[in-house]
This record gives sequence, C-alpha cells and structure tokens, in this order.
Amino acid sequence: MNLPNRITLARIFMIPVMLVFLLFDFEWWSYELTLGTYSLPVNHLIAAVIFIVAASTDGIDGYIARKYNLVTNLGKLLDPLADKLLVAAALIALVAMGRCDAWIAVIIIFREFAVTGLREVALLEGSVIAASKWGKAKTITQIVGISALLLNNFPFAWLHFPFDQIVIWLAAVITIYSGIDYFVKNKSVLNLSKM
Repeated sequence: MNLPNRITLARIFMIPVMLVFLLFDFEWWSYELTLGTYSLPVNHLIAAVIFIVAASTDGIDGYIARKYNLVTNLGKLLDPLADKLLVAAALIALVAMGRCDAWIAVIIIFREFAVTGLREVALLEGSVIAASKWGKAKTITQIVGISALLLNNFPFAWLHFPFDQIVIWLAAVITIYSGIDYFVKNKSVLNLSKM
C-alpha cells in the first residue's frame, strides 16, 4: 500500500478516535479549559484537533498521489469516502451534542450522497466528474464551520460573535448551491431516456 493510501486510511481511523473524545465524558479527562468567560472541555479540544488534522490530510494525500504518480483505484475510492465519513461523523456528533441544527447536517450529508451517486452514474457511462470550484468552496466552509463548532466558537465567543453558526449556515447554502451546480452541469449523465 502506497503512502497516499496510508494517509487516507489514517484519516478514516482518526474518525472513531475523534468520536470517543467528543462523545464520551470519562472522569479522568473531564477537565475544562477556561479562559475568562470561554470554556471548553479538554476532551472536546482534543477531538477538534483530531478533526482538523484529519481534514488537513485530505489535501496532503491527493498532492502526494498526483506529484509522485501514485494514484490508485483504491485511493480514488477511499479518499472521497474518508472525507464524507469524517464530515458526516462530526456533524452527527455535533447534532447529538446540541451544537448544530439537524437540518444542516441532513442537507450536507444528503448532498454528499447525491453527488456521489451522480459521479457513480458518470463512471458507468465512462466519464469522470471533476471537483468544481463550488465543491472546493463547500469543503472549505464545512471544515471551517465544523471546526468552529467543535471549538465552541473559539475565539469569537469572547466577542459574542456567532462565527460558528454563520459559517455552518454558509456551508449549508454553498453545499446546496454546489449540489445543484453539479447536477445542472452534468444533466446529460442523467439522460432518463436511456433508463
């Protein structure tokens, strides 16, 4: 197994570790990080760091695979799967914790499944749907929004500015737009007369 695929697998294995730190409150790690009026359990800080590290590996594995000609079919399968699992797991956990509205998580997760299905149909037709600028913007806003939610709106909590909520709403809007953009630009893939 090559290095990019190992990095991708590491990202997948970080997901349950992140969830353990985020969702389980063991007595020995229930310390609070308090800075003035801001407070965050240390285990949630660790979960946020794991999420940020895992999300940052997405660009690293792709860069290494392309630069050193290490692109494999396994990597093409695992890389987008890892991204979707990471985002979905974090969103579902945030909903369970009451930090994210369920409708936002549903929109983001639904869009991921829908675009993945579109890409699979395109592959069956012998074409590849490349990532668009809106797809990349969607990924960035989702990562920033989820990170802000995991960090309990640090450092904006001191300013009483709801940065985390604004960015996750923006991520939902961009997610919807990018999903529509993919389907409009690739409507030929869904030629219903062939079905």
